[in-house]
Amino acid sequence: MPSILTTAPDLHAALAAGTFPDGGRVRVLDVRWRLDRPDGRPEYRAGHIPGAQYVDLDHDLAAHGAPTEGRHPLPPIETLQAAARRWGIDAGDTVVVYDDLKNMSSARAWWLLRYAGLADVRLLDGALSAWTDAGFEREEGDAEPPTPGTVDLAYGSLPTLELDEVGSFAESELLLDARAGERYRGEVEPIDPRAGHVPGAISAPTTENVGGDGRFLEPDELRSRFRMLGAEDGMTVGVYCGSGVTAAHQAVALTLAGFEPRVFPGSWSQWSNHEELPVATGPEPR
Repeated sequence: MPSILTTAPDLHAALAAGTFPDGGRVRVLDVRWRLDRPDGRPEYRAGHIPGAQYVDLDHDLAAHGAPTEGRHPLPPIETLQAAARRWGIDAGDTVVVYDDLKNMSSARAWWLLRYAGLADVRLLDGALSAWTDAGFEREEGDAEPPTPGTVDLAYGSLPTLELDEVGSFAESELLLDARAGERYRGEVEPIDPRAGHVPGAISAPTTENVGGDGRFLEPDELRSRFRMLGAEDGMTVGVYCGSGVTAAHQAVALTLAGFEPRVFPGSWSQWSNHEELPVATGPEPR
């Protein structure tokens, strides 16, 4: 399996050489997005990794439909493929994604492109701050558009959970809730219609998968963390978050730890918009 993470020095060397030693031609994507400031273009234009193409998470990596579909349902494959070609991606390329939020946002691009069949997608460990802390230059304005790519994408390369599967999965398997603990417990709910969690889900804030420098914990540390939450060898672990964005970050951590993640793309935003579905509150799963 290709690497999941790359370092700033390795990315810098790959950009100079045009390719990774253990991969293909390098393409870099800047996925600046956050809940309180979804348009990351101003930050991107103020300084990004040279050549990085800006990715609009809300439009390139998500669709927009009824609330019952969630806040960030998966985009039609045609939308994602058109965006990937606009970013200059060909089959065999190594794609590196990053943001300025400890990869909480860019992990969505990692997971979605992998789910769509792109074999070699990596996150810049430590995100943009790792690049700047290493003393590497940033580019201002918009990067020059690349020659359009030719990649063909198709969904289905990673396992997922659909809405009608989540309840029974939580009863018999391990389902992790990647949101902050207070949202899991139902103490606060800033955006979705109901507070609480899927009955049977275990609280596992994805922020605990990284250190203060924004880099992922070592695989052994992550493995210990997930084992304490109930993961066992060979187990497929379900994961959801608010809208399917940070669930992808948890999926990265689970993969690094040696488990197979199964993302529920609709996440809490979809579940909570279906009034017929039960909700649990408090610190316990049920």
